[in-house]
Amino acid sequence: MITLTLAEVAEAVGAALPHAAEGTVTGVTLDSRTVGAGDLFVAVAGERVDGHDFLDAAAAAGAVAALTTRPGGPLPALVVDDAVVALGRLAAAVHARLAGGGLLTLGITGSSGKTSTKDLLGQVLAAAGPTVSPPGSFNNDIGLPLTVLSADEDTRHLVLEMGARGVGHIARLCAVARPDVGVVLNVGSAHLGEFGSADGIALAKGELVEALPESGTAVLNADDPRVAGMAPRTRARVVTTGRSEGADVRATGVTLDDAARARFTLVAAGEEHPVALQVVGEHQVSNALSAAAAALAAGMTPATVAEALSAAQPRSRWRMEVTRRADGVTVVNDAYNANPESMRAALAALAGLPATRRVAVLGGMAELGPDADAEHERLGRDAVGAGVDLLVAVGPDAVGMVAGAAAAGARHGEGHATGVVSVPDRAAALDLLSEVLVPGDVVLVKASRSHGLEVVADGLLAAAGAGGGAPADGGAAADGGAAADGGAADGDRAGAGA
Repeated sequence: MITLTLAEVAEAVGAALPHAAEGTVTGVTLDSRTVGAGDLFVAVAGERVDGHDFLDAAAAAGAVAALTTRPGGPLPALVVDDAVVALGRLAAAVHARLAGGGLLTLGITGSSGKTSTKDLLGQVLAAAGPTVSPPGSFNNDIGLPLTVLSADEDTRHLVLEMGARGVGHIARLCAVARPDVGVVLNVGSAHLGEFGSADGIALAKGELVEALPESGTAVLNADDPRVAGMAPRTRARVVTTGRSEGADVRATGVTLDDAARARFTLVAAGEEHPVALQVVGEHQVSNALSAAAAALAAGMTPATVAEALSAAQPRSRWRMEVTRRADGVTVVNDAYNANPESMRAALAALAGLPATRRVAVLGGMAELGPDADAEHERLGRDAVGAGVDLLVAVGPDAVGMVAGAAAAGARHGEGHATGVVSVPDRAAALDLLSEVLVPGDVVLVKASRSHGLEVVADGLLAAAGAGGGAPADGGAAADGGAAADGGAADGDRAGAGA
């Protein structure tokens, strides 16, 4: 972060500077456990905890001041009506200063794949200069400002993930940090119950390209008609990505290796270069093309982009995180979140992994609205069609998968090495899996964030004494959750957008 005086912070957030308060701010945090000397502590009232209850802890850890909604406490208080809104104002002021110094800002949105694409793009851009692109999903009114504030005068590229739970959300994020390059990946079913329709999702996602300056670049997925249809909504130059001949940046000759990692030829700017991805699943080709097009818009060459894509590693936890236990069972932890499209992509990736038996441990998909029952039943059919040998449906929200799988020919009930079984909760899933898994099995674990199925994946590894195990080819080794949990922040509030 750039160094700011308390007076500069107060001016940016619209707060009165406490009498005789002085000092400089060198960092910002919402979590009292991470406070260091010189930090500004932002007291946010979350669903589980209130940051104002941790002002003493922040002061003891060296915070220089607090951004609060009420006066008093052991720290100089910059009092505002809404701490989250004020955090955005501070980030906007910092971003304006950095943008004037040559910072290039790249924003990414889509119903699925945002974090994976952000991780790929961040690593590619790092080959061309200092880049801020933190692991995890910091994609909303808290997470995005925190990402902006982690940049400093040396940062050349700022990669921002942008989520939404309604129309106007992405426009608000773009007002904090206006992107120079905007990437729209896809329009799917994530949070369909909140948006009402796929067209409503497209309306919200397109706010990113509407915010671009005329001198900017919109990167649009030509393989998704709703995304391709956003081209008239921007003044910026449009670059398309995809598998078809007409895409500006495209992939040809896509194959998968024995670890389900994609290999392809990157075709861009009249050049062709081989790419060998280190992330798992054919769906990552689309993400890689979007990252490539954004990096090209930032001034990199096709050859350098292809080389950097081939070197990029998984960074964020619980996204196709592949770990092989000592006993030969492989656990694929993709439990961060789920929607119908990402579920099918994960099942396709599972099908590409060599296995004695393929096991899918799936929980419910949240916020699908009136189509929820039909989508869960369809997913059960899709699991059978993808070659899943044993489907374990976890919790009451997943029971529709059982009907779908049974209708597709899977045997129903416990006591079978194959088929479909319903269990009431995560503990029951672990009990069942401890009895049936054998060496050579590959187990996919995935559900919407609210179901917390990463607990099942962690339990599977701990049960075998893996302690997390050794990442198999394509496995993520880095930590990067959605947000700090506890302290002053509420768990996933930094990354809750679709």
